[in-house]
Amino acid sequence: MKSQTFCRVMTIFIGSIWIFHGMYSKIFDGIPRHRQIVERILGTGIADVATVVIGVMEVILGLWIFSRVWRRCCALVQTLALVTMNFLEILLAKDLLISASGMVALNFALISLVWYWATFVPDPAVMD
Repeated sequence: MKSQTFCRVMTIFIGSIWIFHGMYSKIFDGIPRHRQIVERILGTGIADVATVVIGVMEVILGLWIFSRVWRRCCALVQTLALVTMNFLEILLAKDLLISASGMVALNFALISLVWYWATFVPDPAVMD
């Protein structure tokens, strides 16, 4: 059986990725490339607001992860979000990406970790 610490660390790690990119990268425009990608996909007129909205949704997703409620549903939402974002970014803003293949590889690893967390890692609240 996995330790409570391992379970909590996985939850904090996954949730923190979403909160970091939502808050720092998008809401605070800490990585302007994220806003530029949104501009390319949705247009410059709506990009500032849309980037903040996307950031808020990512923060909410991170908080959902921290709650550990409906983890498989949460994993599905994360998977759909990452696949959709990757598809649109590669299709419409590939030149703004540091590495399309690197992004896909990292997000595949994240999705794998997310599904492991959602499927096999017991909830620390119910562990002995």
